[in-house]
Formats: sequence, structure tokens, C-alpha cells
Amino acid sequence: MAKKKIIDGNPHILFEQKIKIEDVENQAKEFYQLMDSRRSIRDFSDKPVPKSVIENIIKTASTAPSGAHKQPWTFCVVESAELKSQIRVAAEEEEKKSYDGRMSEEWIKDLKPLGTNHSKPFLEIAPYLIIVFKKPYDLGEKGEKHQNYYVNESVGIACGMLITAIHQAGLVTLTHTPSPMNFLTKLLDRPSNERAFLLLPIGYPTDEAYVPDIERKNLEEVSKFY
Repeated sequence: MAKKKIIDGNPHILFEQKIKIEDVENQAKEFYQLMDSRRSIRDFSDKPVPKSVIENIIKTASTAPSGAHKQPWTFCVVESAELKSQIRVAAEEEEKKSYDGRMSEEWIKDLKPLGTNHSKPFLEIAPYLIIVFKKPYDLGEKGEKHQNYYVNESVGIACGMLITAIHQAGLVTLTHTPSPMNFLTKLLDRPSNERAFLLLPIGYPTDEAYVPDIERKNLEEVSKFY
């Protein structure tokens, strides 16, 4: 049983490090190499994924830190073929409008090496879709509003951990943000205090899933040590 202590009138428990600290250099390098192999995938297999895997992925994402520990997120898991089809139709409608006029010429040019367009068949093929909703406020039993803090930051961190957990489990995903995403709130019948934040198809890649031949910025380009 964890050692407990009362601090400022609130219970605390002694933190216990679960990761071996004797070999931090190798552990950091190995985890980097694992995550460096992560890619955004658009060619999904319809091979089933155990529901327990999805549940553990979501529980991992839910360990993310959040403002005042409000945990201002909801992870909606869609497995229904009918609902996935409805989401694809609505998403492609919004995406076509974006490609046909909402996005600037520079944006379209920057996307060209990635081979993207308004067609999103993976929304129907992937075994699961996870739609992450952010909650600017919580609703009490009588409908009263309770403010949440640093919502975008908190949900963004949780999504990063969600993507990491997906990759670590041996699955693949793609960050999909059809804009606007209000149709997701309607299709999933979410309450008034939730806003769609990110959509992630989840599954296995096809046997021949090709990804753009691109490179990540090196350490010197993305960091500054003082």
C-alpha cells in the first residue's frame, strides 16, 4: 500500500517510479527509435482489433496531465459501420469545400507531397474511429456550469499520449481534422459542453501501405539548449 501524507488538508500518496532509472540513456534511445518509426497511415486493413486494446489505449491517454486535474475530454469510440459511413460522407463534404476554396494555394502546395485529397475511405475501412471531444466546462447534475482550465493544452497532451499508445500497441492512425467538425457533435449526439477536437482512425495497416518519403527536422532545428 502506498505511503500517504496530508498536505494542506488534502491526501497525497508517495510517488513510486515504475521505470528503471539505472539505464535511462538506453531506454530513452530505444523509445525514440520506436516513435521515430511512427507514420501517419491512410491505407488501413479491416482486420479486427480487440476492444480491450482500444480500452487500454484510451486509459493511457487519460493519464495525461490537465489543468486543475479536470480531465476535460471525452473519447468517443465508433465501431458501427453505419455510423462510420455517415461520418465519412459528412467529412468528405467538408473536406471538398476546403480543397475547393477554403484552403490557400500555399496550403494546397504544401500538402501536395503528402498525396492528400478530400477522399477519406479510411473512415469506413478502419475498425475503429476515436473522436476526441474537449470540454470547456463540465455540467453539474442541475445543469450548472463548472469551468475547466487550459482545455486545449490538456486535450492536446492527451491526444499526443493517445497517438503514442496506438503506435506502441502495434497499430496505426492518422490525425484527421475535417473543418468545421460540428457534424461530429450532431452525429454522435454529444452534449452542449463538448466540442470535437480530433478524429483518429485506428487499426492495422494494409500489407502494402505506402507513406510519403519525407524527413523529420533534426535535433538542432527543433531545439535550443541553454
